Amino acid sequence: MIKNEAMLITYADSIGNDLHDLHTVLDRQLKGVIGGVHILPFFPSSGDRGFAPMDYQQVDPRFGDWKEIEQISKDYYLMVDFMVNHLSRKSAYFQDFLKNKEKSLYKNMFIRYKNFWPNGEPTATDIDLIYKRKPRAPYTDVTFQDGTKEKIWCTFDEEQIDLDVTSEITRRFIQEQLQFLAHKGAAIIRLDAFAYANKKRGTSDFFVEPDVWNLLAYCAQAVEKEKVLVLPEIHEHYSIQEKIAEKDYYVYDFALPMLVLHALYSGRVDRLLHWMKICPRKQFTTLDTHDGIGVVDVKDLLTEEEIKLTQESLYQYGANVKKIYSSESYNNLDIYQINCTFYSALSNNDSAYLLARALQIFAPGIPQIYYVGLFAGENDIALLEETKEGRNINRHYYTLTEIEKTVKRPVVQQLFKLLKFRNSSVAFDGSFSSKALAANQLQITWTSQETSAILEADLAKKTFTIKEFYLDEQRFEFVSP
Repeated sequence: MIKNEAMLITYADSIGNDLHDLHTVLDRQLKGVIGGVHILPFFPSSGDRGFAPMDYQQVDPRFGDWKEIEQISKDYYLMVDFMVNHLSRKSAYFQDFLKNKEKSLYKNMFIRYKNFWPNGEPTATDIDLIYKRKPRAPYTDVTFQDGTKEKIWCTFDEEQIDLDVTSEITRRFIQEQLQFLAHKGAAIIRLDAFAYANKKRGTSDFFVEPDVWNLLAYCAQAVEKEKVLVLPEIHEHYSIQEKIAEKDYYVYDFALPMLVLHALYSGRVDRLLHWMKICPRKQFTTLDTHDGIGVVDVKDLLTEEEIKLTQESLYQYGANVKKIYSSESYNNLDIYQINCTFYSALSNNDSAYLLARALQIFAPGIPQIYYVGLFAGENDIALLEETKEGRNINRHYYTLTEIEKTVKRPVVQQLFKLLKFRNSSVAFDGSFSSKALAANQLQITWTSQETSAILEADLAKKTFTIKEFYLDEQRFEFVSP
């Protein structure tokens, strides 16, 4: 069951070594700070740090077992991932296909170029239409056991083989895995790379309507008896999130990170307040995730000039961040994301960072806090250079000893205080209102059950106050340091 309380996003081995360590930290240091946890893919995987799953019905033994997952789900509402678009190249399903080809029970799970395209190959026009993550048509060459070769659809890394979500056997696979995860304690199942899943000739193969609605409904219906929700993960124009929200599904607010950065860099409140007034209400808000800071999500909420200014300001004012870290030189797959921790994007400045989090917890939706952000983590240049993986700048591994020291930092203690307030105040279950007090000042108010929570902030000075009133009697106050 979802709670209107902040959710932590973490890998199974980023807070300590494994799921046992994670649960220990949740109970010892994070009690009351977070109410839910999104554990990024913890299944056996052949690539992309868990996002090339081999078997959804196993926990990677390096992290623990299902007992640990189920124990966490009893104390914190749990989100888990299902990669609806793809499966590992090393999965039993794909390996059987490589071995037995036409005799394989799983041959229809995958998209074979020879069957998909009229002449076995896309035309130049077809390729131009495709919403691509590669500079060419999305495929990988595979060699079957009999020595024959074919092109198989592959959107992302070559370890991630795309699924044919229209075939009967894939639909059964999707249903079985979703129901299994629901029975193992998931309150929410995130449908990773959802918009890429449906392919149709003559389209961009991205968020293909109406096919995408059929798939989303199928996934939701698979787990509705267990009262488990699905959350489609899509990075693109904010209007897509609005379409999904109109059908009463939860969505992500991926526009908020750039809007908050723009507001803090420029001192202007207008763009941020406009978005808060029109954004979906059933959503999970983010400032940071395991990927980079998304740029494409904010198109048309900021002008092209404002987007460029925000990007350039990040590189100018951010701590230890360079453009090259978000380039091909550091294995960056997505040119529309900037690799940087949110704390370092704000110059490792405690006041600016706490204001950013105050804006997030007062924004409509349930706040998700990435583990590096929860600990106000700086860019990990050592891990970045060791691996030459751009996204690793924001994927520091915290030891238990390091966490004990980190949680004592004043900025982290102040952030914990903010999150505990957000989780406990009934005001956030009520109605939202906001207004500009000046070009650089805003006020946001939540009201419910005769309780009001009010944020007043000056974005130019990076100062703010939070007050909570019950029947006009003040019972909580937070003044920025």
